[in-house]
Amino acid sequence: MIKQNNLKKQLSLYFVMGSQNCKYDPVETLEKAIQGGVTFFQFREKGEGSRTGEGKIELGLQLKEVCHQYDVPFIVNDDLGLAIELDADGLHIGQEDGDMKKIKDSLKSHQLFGVSTHNVEEALEAHRIGVDYIGVGPMFNTNTKEDIEEVRGPVVIKEIREQLPGIPLVGIGGIKHNNALKVIEAGADGVAVISDIAEADFPTRAAERMLKDI
Repeated sequence: MIKQNNLKKQLSLYFVMGSQNCKYDPVETLEKAIQGGVTFFQFREKGEGSRTGEGKIELGLQLKEVCHQYDVPFIVNDDLGLAIELDADGLHIGQEDGDMKKIKDSLKSHQLFGVSTHNVEEALEAHRIGVDYIGVGPMFNTNTKEDIEEVRGPVVIKEIREQLPGIPLVGIGGIKHNNALKVIEAGADGVAVISDIAEADFPTRAAERMLKDI
C-alpha cells in the first residue's frame, strides 16, 4: 500500500494514456515513458478508436504488468468495475462519475482513490470524504477532452493549496513541457500529461524533458 507521504513524490510525473492517444503501440509507449521517468500511470481508454470489452481488459492487464515491473502505480480512469476486475492500484474519477463516497467505499483497502476537481469547493468536498489525492484542472486549453471546464489555470492550485496544505495535488489539462513549471510553482506536487508523451516520437525523451522542465 502506498503511504501518503510517498504519494506526493509518486505524483510528480503522472502519465494518462489509452490506446486511442498513442502514436505507437500503447504497451511499448508506456514502458518507454516509464523508462524516461514517469512515476504514476492512469489507464484512460475512452473516446473515438478506444478498445472495449475483452480488448480493453487485455490491454489493461498488459499495462498493469508494465507498471508493476517498474513499481509504478496503475490507476484506472472512471470505471469502478474495471478497477476491481484488474485489481488496479487505484481509481480516478471526475465530478460527473457518480457518488464519490459510495465509489470510495466500494474500493479495496489497498486501492487509491483520486478525484478531479475544478475549484476550492469541489476540492474541500473530495478531502472531506477522504480521497488520497486530488486532480485539479484544466490548467490550460486542451484538445484531449471535449467536456472541458472553464480554464482558470494554475491559480486554482494555489487557492486549493492554501485551504488544504497537506493534500497531494496534481495539475491536469493541457500541460506541456513548456508550461508545466507554472503548475508546480503554484503548489502542485505533480503534473498529469497525455499528448506531450503519448504522441511523441520518442516517449522516453519526452518524459525526461518534462521532468527536467519541472
